[in-house]
Amino acid sequence: MLLEFLYSKIHRATVTDANLNYVGSITVDENILDKANLSEGQKVDILNINNGERFQTYILAGKRGNKDFCLNGAAARKAQVGDKIIICSYAQMTPDEAKTFKPTIVQIDDNNNVI
Repeated sequence: MLLEFLYSKIHRATVTDANLNYVGSITVDENILDKANLSEGQKVDILNINNGERFQTYILAGKRGNKDFCLNGAAARKAQVGDKIIICSYAQMTPDEAKTFKPTIVQIDDNNNVI
């Protein structure tokens, strides 16, 4: 049997932009994606610390070094610039695999630098 477990998390990123006139997704600095073991097109949950919103979308790779976290399309209605968010991804694994698996956790400071 496969169960879903946390795969990786970007913790307390600050939303830098919200672009309603886009198809959808979240744009994230590619350097931060690399550190979090996340990929463009990957499905993620977004948890908004400021307002409690929780929603799913997919990742777009942003320009390296820009420290951008931009919500696009309908997701732009779920957060405002300056809101703190958590980005989570999950993986399916057996209970035995889960016992030894360690998720990647990336902590972000107030200026969207990896701590």
